[in-house]
Amino acid sequence: MPRRIRSSILETRTARLKLPKQRKPFWVSVASGISIGYRRNEGAGSWSVRAADGKGGNWIKSFSIADDHEEADGSSVLSFWEACERAKALARGRDADAGRPATVGEALSDYADDCVVRGADSRNASVPRYHLSSTLLAKPVSMLSVRELRTWRNGLVKVMKASSVNRVNKSLKAALNLAAAHDDRISNSKAWTVGLAALPEDDVSESNLVLTDAQRRAVIAAAYDIGPEFGLYVEVHAATGARSSQVAEINVGDLELGATPLLRVPSSFKGKNRSTRTRKPMPIAAGLARRLKQAATGRADGEPLLLKPNGERWSAAAHKTLFPAAAKAAGLPAGATLYCLRHTAVTRALLAGVPVRLVASSFDTSVAMLEKTYSKNISSHGDDLMRRAVFDADVPGG
Repeated sequence: MPRRIRSSILETRTARLKLPKQRKPFWVSVASGISIGYRRNEGAGSWSVRAADGKGGNWIKSFSIADDHEEADGSSVLSFWEACERAKALARGRDADAGRPATVGEALSDYADDCVVRGADSRNASVPRYHLSSTLLAKPVSMLSVRELRTWRNGLVKVMKASSVNRVNKSLKAALNLAAAHDDRISNSKAWTVGLAALPEDDVSESNLVLTDAQRRAVIAAAYDIGPEFGLYVEVHAATGARSSQVAEINVGDLELGATPLLRVPSSFKGKNRSTRTRKPMPIAAGLARRLKQAATGRADGEPLLLKPNGERWSAAAHKTLFPAAAKAAGLPAGATLYCLRHTAVTRALLAGVPVRLVASSFDTSVAMLEKTYSKNISSHGDDLMRRAVFDADVPGG
């Protein structure tokens, strides 16, 4: 009877949940040349196999989540012992997925699963899939070339603006990088770092409009005309400059009243290795605070602050059929989107002289992104500030 592998740190969920969160898995040898790895995540941990390739190296593949928070089902959720057997089957070629690197399509699926485990938005993985051909989706990641990815990227420019192309490419690169991290045989990362290099974003869309205060008041009023719930939702966007995904996660307990009312806005899941949400205080006007307090009457701190007319929490995209009507009624340029309220809030904060680092922190972005995205707009909207520094030779005095 074969000896049963033992591991005091991995074989029980109690022991695993005491492990620190880290990018590299904890490895345990289960057979000659075969190891099982466990990576601690914010949610359930994940199992990986590492096997010798017979050429002095090894390959790594992530294959399931651990039974940290739910019972093992022998398929997608595995106990330590089940994971050991699956790892050996994969390494010895008895599993249908063993013996070859992942395809692009499989890499996107693995990336979607990884997003779910980390609590990120798995929809990031679906956007590239929509634009990839069946040939590219079926191609092994290890066989991708710079030329074919560059050709595909350049083709996207014909159907979308450069900033949208860059967002699609960012998600695809994340999936390919994850595949390479799980399989040492994938060593052609140059194919996507060069082939999917970011394009210059000189395009300016209606989403990047900087509105006047009158325009902001007009679109908020138009939103209230559509419905009180939608009006409050749009007003919070204008007041905080938060992304829709963040606004949707604001709870009743995030509203703080008093002489200096504020909203604690949850962070997004953008950025590397962000597995938990933080909450940043954003000052709001007393009138908005009163309206939010009245709307939240009777709800507990952990319940959503903003509700749709049907009583459900707003989703990140629920406004897309409503905002165009409000924008049209307010006289905004055709095609204006809700995101222009964020763009306006950030630009106005910079023009008001708020320190750049504080703006970056408050609006959940980086100084580098502020420089990249907003610096080109400052000169177009900072005339009043620059005029204070104008030298006039005709004016006497020291």
